[in-house]
Amino acid sequence: MTMSVIGLDIAKCVFHVYTIQADGKVIKKMLRRQQVLAFFANYPVSLIGMEACASSHYWATELMGLGHEVKLLNAKHVKAFVKGNKNDFNDAEAIFDAVTRPNIRTVAVKTVEQLDIQLIHRLRQEAVKRRTALVNQIRGLLGERGIVIGQGVSQVRKRLPALLEEAENALTLLSRAAFAEQYERLLAVDKEIKHYDQQISQLCQANELSKRLAEVPGVGPLIATMAAGDLGKNQHYGNARHYSASLGIVPRQCSSGGKSVLLGISKRGNSYLRTLLIHGARSVLRTCHHKEDKLSLWLQQLMKRRGFNVAAVALANKNARILWALANKAERYRMAVSA
Repeated sequence: MTMSVIGLDIAKCVFHVYTIQADGKVIKKMLRRQQVLAFFANYPVSLIGMEACASSHYWATELMGLGHEVKLLNAKHVKAFVKGNKNDFNDAEAIFDAVTRPNIRTVAVKTVEQLDIQLIHRLRQEAVKRRTALVNQIRGLLGERGIVIGQGVSQVRKRLPALLEEAENALTLLSRAAFAEQYERLLAVDKEIKHYDQQISQLCQANELSKRLAEVPGVGPLIATMAAGDLGKNQHYGNARHYSASLGIVPRQCSSGGKSVLLGISKRGNSYLRTLLIHGARSVLRTCHHKEDKLSLWLQQLMKRRGFNVAAVALANKNARILWALANKAERYRMAVSA
């Protein structure tokens, strides 16, 4: 018996179902949120396609618990199948058409543990963005008064208290009070980020996979936990190259007529994890000059030929593949030694 296919357009309160029965009859149905699980509990086991969006991992887990097979699709891959005007039933039909394609790329369904890891990372990332915006605002406002502070959070932390104490500058009583409040806000955000860093370190030690991933050079608690939250049991990516490609650290192609042209990295997929991997690789490059292990010697030669930034991306690509292998084989990292 062939499994039926359903396109499910999810939302906060109203859901839309699209499917075609064996006799060719098109079925369209609108469901309220409280009706969804009851409907699919009484429906024959099916392949259900959904867009990967807010609450999609929750619904995928619930529907899989009812025995259905669920595939989460990237919204940009579904858009190509939309016919006519934008409405919910057309979206459900587009999902139905997309999920039946043989080579469609899917998004892995995250477990609760993976979602918890990503939750802390997203909260930390948002706090870092707030700190960056606050520091840039302070520097800009001081610049209007002829006071220039160098770039970076550390420069503001160091210079601003001294400026507030200095009597012979362009700051008025009102502006001093305002900048003092901004400095207190900066200290509060610093404390918040430190709290998230401590939570991430604890998550890294508590998670068996992230502990093993953290042994890779250039991989610390941030990368290890985020990669563990992304890979999980690693049943989604076919091989290491597929995983590095999903992070956007492989070359783009512009090929035609049998001629292959490789460009810069694609920058697709998880930009946050890609950024962490490249920053981690840069830290390894800065300390590899006087080392004699196989990895350091390779990096030294690569930097001579292609430069620092290309070597950093190359190591980030290599580390992404190593992380996939460690998750796939359940092994510990073994550093290669020079012959």
